[in-house]
Amino acid sequence: MSDLVIETTGLRKVFTSLRGERRVAVQGLDLAVPAGGVHGFLGPNGSGKTTTIRMLLGLARPTSGTMRLFGEPVPDHLPQVIGRVGAVVESPKFSPNFSGRRNLQLLAAVIGAPAERVEEAIETVKLGGRENDRYKAYSLGMKQRLAIAATLLKQPDLLILDEPTNGLDPAGIREIRETIRDLGASGVTVLLSSHILAEVQQVCTSATIIGNGRLLASGTVDELLEVGTSYRVKVPDPAAATALLVAAGFAPATIDGELHVDAETPGEITRVLGEAGVWLTELAPLRADLESYFLQLTEGEQLGGDGHPGTSGEAVA
Repeated sequence: MSDLVIETTGLRKVFTSLRGERRVAVQGLDLAVPAGGVHGFLGPNGSGKTTTIRMLLGLARPTSGTMRLFGEPVPDHLPQVIGRVGAVVESPKFSPNFSGRRNLQLLAAVIGAPAERVEEAIETVKLGGRENDRYKAYSLGMKQRLAIAATLLKQPDLLILDEPTNGLDPAGIREIRETIRDLGASGVTVLLSSHILAEVQQVCTSATIIGNGRLLASGTVDELLEVGTSYRVKVPDPAAATALLVAAGFAPATIDGELHVDAETPGEITRVLGEAGVWLTELAPLRADLESYFLQLTEGEQLGGDGHPGTSGEAVA
């Protein structure tokens, strides 16, 4: 049995407008999300992330391709697995005049969840102390945390979050980030859809990057960022070190006053300089970030488009 929680193969979605114009939103997408941890589903606005999520949840029909959740084909077997899935895709509907706790209690009663799960969910999303405040008094960050708490009432094995930090201030973003990190560490598989790549890098263990509805890259964050190895070199005499490295076949560069050197291993740098009596005061790997890597992948592309005629009118499947 596959250890993938989400798996799509050749997934494609074409929208047709009321005027008959076709727009390709997802193009042959192969998505593989392993069990456990936080998997980033990354791409700019309009790249097909939400459309893919809606297809996985049975809210939109794929034009072609296959999808599996927990190894089961969906949407055909969606009723068998949907109980293991929690999702925050659109703004949830809560009663503004009820407290956060009361809203969760009512929802728990509807889905048949034990009452104690309400308190567990409140603790997990760190709403303690504000759970008895009215929902309408909540900040956007608190409302998002309550939405996540609502999905936790059925103790899902997979939690899908679509742009959960949209519109939040820095404090709200930090709160949601900490909640997501804790959930991933607890054993829940989290699919985190976002276009804020620098923010996602702080919580994701693996990621898929898409652009124009198609797969650009996928793997663990460490694998994705292993794009060449560059080191920051600090020595008492940078000019002498530069001359030695150039003579040894390296191509050092001075960036923002720092000496950067590409090498397969740090030992190559230390050997060249050490043999000449130039001693390092610092040698540190320069780690790429997801945002820089994403820009490399999409250089020259028209982000958010699909290369097909679009429409500003309402799209229908």
